[in-house]
Amino acid sequence: MHLVRYLSPVDGRPIPGVRTGDSVAPLEGVNSFAELLRLPLAELQTAVGKVGAELPAAGLTFLPPLDGRGEVWCAGVTYERSRGARMEESSEQSVYDKVYTAERPELFQKAPAWRVVVDGEPVGIRSDSGHDVPEPELAVVANSHGEIVGYTICNDMSSRSIEGINPLYVPQAKLFAGGCALAAGIRPAWEVKDPKNLGIELVIERDGTEVFAERTSTAKLVRELPELIDVLFLPNDFPDGVILATGTGIVPDLDFALTEGDVITITIDELGTLTNTVATGRAPFTFLATTNLEGTR
Repeated sequence: MHLVRYLSPVDGRPIPGVRTGDSVAPLEGVNSFAELLRLPLAELQTAVGKVGAELPAAGLTFLPPLDGRGEVWCAGVTYERSRGARMEESSEQSVYDKVYTAERPELFQKAPAWRVVVDGEPVGIRSDSGHDVPEPELAVVANSHGEIVGYTICNDMSSRSIEGINPLYVPQAKLFAGGCALAAGIRPAWEVKDPKNLGIELVIERDGTEVFAERTSTAKLVRELPELIDVLFLPNDFPDGVILATGTGIVPDLDFALTEGDVITITIDELGTLTNTVATGRAPFTFLATTNLEGTR
């Protein structure tokens, strides 16, 4: 079962629903993910059990599983591979070594709900970067009460060249048009037995040929998921919920960089897949601003 948002085939409104296999059913009495993520975990679980008539998933347009005042945040340098890659690319190597073992995790805002792209939509690379990579990550979904209610897949797109020049450029290396993609569905937390034991696979294709593939596991994540959520909520309110991407354990070597047209597929065991094609610059993502003004995302 996955919690999803999709456009009503009747009137085009965004609808929260439950996807099971090839069928989707709308949630009854819940009009948005913001409403859903305001509920305490027990009430949310009850709400998810109240659905309307099923319809075929084929042909539906799925939206990012976040809306309203929802936000996406990220945790950095939570895998040994990430620490090594950051140190390799950076002119200031020691900061990454220190944050990997520090008591306080690195957390940063990635995108508000309206900037997020979903499975099947393009992801972006900056036109002024030159060296960009995807970062496949387990994403934790928390409600407004700071309770973990589900898990999904995040592609935390990153400019290695910009961050490598100076770690203070992290906001520019991480926050840009098309820089955050989420899978279309959230797997409820009560259906995932051990989120710290999930395989993660990244495959990149170029002109129909596989140019990169690697697999890791969330077992290599050095932070505990409740700890990350607790630190995130300590100084902040998230009235419509939040999704926290927990860092990457897969980073291509320095001689690899994305190019326009590359197809990125991320698979996480028990959660599903996220596939996006790379686009360059701001222009391909103006639809995020215009469609949200019309309320269709």
